[in-house]
Amino acid sequence: MRRKLTQRGRDRRRQLMTCAASLFAERGYHPTSVADIVQSLGVGKGVFYWYFSSKEELLAEILREGHQDLRRRQQAAIGDEPDPIVRIERGVRASMEWFRDHRHFFTLFQFAATEERFAPVLRRNEEVAIADTVRHIKDAIVDGRIGDQDPEVLAQAVVGVVEQLTRAYFFQRDEPVDRIADAAVSFCLHGLTG
Repeated sequence: MRRKLTQRGRDRRRQLMTCAASLFAERGYHPTSVADIVQSLGVGKGVFYWYFSSKEELLAEILREGHQDLRRRQQAAIGDEPDPIVRIERGVRASMEWFRDHRHFFTLFQFAATEERFAPVLRRNEEVAIADTVRHIKDAIVDGRIGDQDPEVLAQAVVGVVEQLTRAYFFQRDEPVDRIADAAVSFCLHGLTG
């Protein structure tokens, strides 16, 4: 449900999303009720239902906006860098830093992957991530910096490496981001450029 919101309304909506994301990550999606969310904020259920038709819609919005925020971080890191290899490196590092700073989103993305009703949102997020990466890889292929290979396969590999290392080293082990980002960049770039 989309309403034209005032700044105050946008702030309240953001509050609901931030609170819910935290509760979903901490307690789990199913055990967290709408009542828990509004009680945490000290507001009534009517406030919740003004902004969201259901808990499911709320989580779908959290997933969409989380991915948009991740993309903004990547785009800010990449800027107007002309070198596609440097853009890939900056994108990998920005992704890993974002996940370090937003660990609860990784939990939410992992949960959503187990629920078919969130599959369309996750699929769309993944399509956008792959398309962004493909663009940089194609530029590097045109520049002769990456061999003539299927850019989508390579993009899937880069995104997969970032996701796996994030899961294994930030989420499960709480390792320093720079060390893991260095390993991811080294692996992805040497794998791409030979």
